[in-house]
Amino acid sequence: QVQLVESGGGLVQAGGSLRLSCTASGSIFSIDAMGWYRQAPGKQRELVANIIRGGNTNYAKSVKGRFTISRDNAKNTVYLQMNSLIPEDTAVYYCKQQIVRLGGTLYNDYWGQGTQVTVSS
Repeated sequence: QVQLVESGGGLVQAGGSLRLSCTASGSIFSIDAMGWYRQAPGKQRELVANIIRGGNTNYAKSVKGRFTISRDNAKNTVYLQMNSLIPEDTAVYYCKQQIVRLGGTLYNDYWGQGTQVTVSS
Protein backbone atom coordinates (compact mmCIF):
# COMPACT_ATOMS: atom_id res chain seq x y z
CA GLN A 1 0.00 0.00 0.00
CA VAL A 2 1.15 3.55 -0.78
CA GLN A 3 0.14 6.70 1.03
CA LEU A 4 0.79 10.38 0.24
CA VAL A 5 0.60 12.92 3.04
CA GLU A 6 0.56 16.65 2.35
CA SER A 7 1.26 19.53 4.68
CA GLY A 8 1.90 23.25 4.62
CA GLY A 9 -1.36 24.82 3.54
CA GLY A 10 -3.04 27.67 5.37
CA LEU A 11 -4.24 31.24 5.29
CA VAL A 12 -1.90 33.97 4.09
CA GLN A 13 -2.20 37.59 2.98
CA ALA A 14 -1.61 38.58 -0.62
CA GLY A 15 2.10 38.91 -1.26
CA GLY A 16 2.96 36.27 1.30
CA SER A 17 4.54 32.85 0.96
CA LEU A 18 3.75 29.25 1.79
CA ARG A 19 5.63 26.00 1.32
CA LEU A 20 3.79 22.78 0.65
CA SER A 21 5.28 19.33 1.06
CA CYS A 22 4.07 15.87 0.09
CA THR A 23 5.71 12.65 1.27
CA ALA A 24 5.03 9.18 -0.07
CA SER A 25 5.38 6.11 2.12
CA GLY A 26 4.66 2.40 1.93
CA SER A 27 5.62 -0.30 -0.55
CA ILE A 28 7.55 1.89 -2.98
CA PHE A 29 10.06 0.65 -5.54
CA SER A 30 10.48 3.73 -7.69
CA ILE A 31 9.01 7.21 -8.21
CA ASP A 32 9.07 9.08 -11.52
CA ALA A 33 7.17 12.32 -11.96
CA MET A 34 5.89 14.32 -9.01
CA GLY A 35 3.48 17.19 -9.34
CA TRP A 36 1.13 19.67 -7.77
CA TYR A 37 -2.42 20.38 -8.93
CA ARG A 38 -5.05 22.72 -7.59
CA GLN A 39 -8.80 23.00 -7.69
CA ALA A 40 -10.68 26.20 -6.91
CA PRO A 41 -14.42 26.17 -6.11
CA GLY A 42 -16.47 25.63 -9.25
CA LYS A 43 -13.39 25.02 -11.40
CA GLN A 44 -11.64 21.97 -12.80
CA ARG A 45 -8.46 20.64 -11.27
CA GLU A 46 -5.44 22.10 -13.04
CA LEU A 47 -1.74 21.40 -13.16
CA VAL A 48 0.38 23.85 -11.18
CA ALA A 49 3.83 22.33 -11.64
CA ASN A 50 5.56 19.02 -12.08
CA ILE A 51 9.09 17.65 -11.87
CA ILE A 52 10.50 14.44 -13.28
CA ARG A 53 13.10 12.28 -11.60
CA GLY A 54 15.94 13.90 -13.54
CA GLY A 55 14.92 17.33 -12.30
CA ASN A 56 13.25 18.90 -15.33
CA THR A 57 10.31 21.07 -14.33
CA ASN A 58 7.14 22.42 -15.92
CA TYR A 59 4.94 25.25 -14.63
CA ALA A 60 1.53 26.69 -15.40
CA LYS A 61 1.81 30.15 -16.92
CA SER A 62 -0.12 31.66 -14.03
CA VAL A 63 2.51 30.64 -11.45
CA LYS A 64 5.72 30.83 -13.43
CA GLY A 65 8.25 33.05 -11.68
CA ARG A 66 6.37 32.90 -8.38
CA PHE A 67 6.28 29.17 -7.54
CA THR A 68 9.16 26.70 -7.39
CA ILE A 69 8.80 22.92 -7.36
CA SER A 70 11.57 20.70 -6.02
CA ARG A 71 12.02 17.14 -4.82
CA ASP A 72 14.09 15.07 -2.43
CA ASN A 73 14.31 11.58 -3.88
CA ALA A 74 15.83 10.11 -0.72
CA LYS A 75 12.77 11.24 1.24
CA ASN A 76 10.13 10.54 -1.47
CA THR A 77 9.06 14.13 -1.01
CA VAL A 78 8.02 16.91 -3.36
CA TYR A 79 7.85 20.56 -2.33
CA LEU A 80 6.10 23.62 -3.71
CA GLN A 81 7.47 26.98 -2.63
CA MET A 82 4.83 29.61 -3.32
CA ASN A 83 5.85 33.27 -3.23
CA SER A 84 4.03 36.49 -4.11
CA LEU A 85 0.71 34.78 -3.54
CA ILE A 86 -2.43 36.38 -4.95
CA PRO A 87 -6.11 35.73 -4.14
CA GLU A 88 -6.46 33.82 -7.42
CA ASP A 89 -4.12 31.18 -5.98
CA THR A 90 -6.79 30.21 -3.45
CA ALA A 91 -7.62 26.53 -3.96
CA VAL A 92 -7.21 23.04 -2.59
CA TYR A 93 -3.76 21.85 -3.61
CA TYR A 94 -3.17 18.18 -4.39
CA CYS A 95 0.09 16.36 -4.98
CA LYS A 96 0.45 13.46 -7.36
CA GLN A 97 3.31 10.99 -7.65
CA GLN A 98 3.90 8.32 -10.30
CA ILE A 99 4.96 5.26 -8.31
CA VAL A 100 5.97 1.70 -9.01
CA ARG A 101 5.15 -0.47 -6.03
CA LEU A 102 7.46 -3.16 -4.71
CA GLY A 103 6.99 -6.25 -6.86
CA GLY A 104 5.34 -4.23 -9.61
CA THR A 105 6.47 -3.09 -13.04
CA LEU A 106 4.08 -0.30 -13.99
CA TYR A 107 3.81 3.28 -12.79
CA ASN A 108 0.49 4.26 -11.22
CA ASP A 109 -0.71 7.69 -10.12
CA TYR A 110 -1.18 8.27 -6.42
CA TRP A 111 -2.81 11.40 -4.99
CA GLY A 112 -2.55 13.22 -1.71
CA GLN A 113 -5.58 14.16 0.35
CA GLY A 114 -5.38 17.84 -0.55
CA THR A 115 -4.45 20.89 1.49
CA GLN A 116 -6.32 24.21 1.53
CA VAL A 117 -4.49 27.37 0.53
CA THR A 118 -6.37 30.62 1.08
CA VAL A 119 -4.94 34.00 0.05
CA SER A 120 -6.69 37.06 1.42
CA SER A 121 -6.60 40.43 -0.31
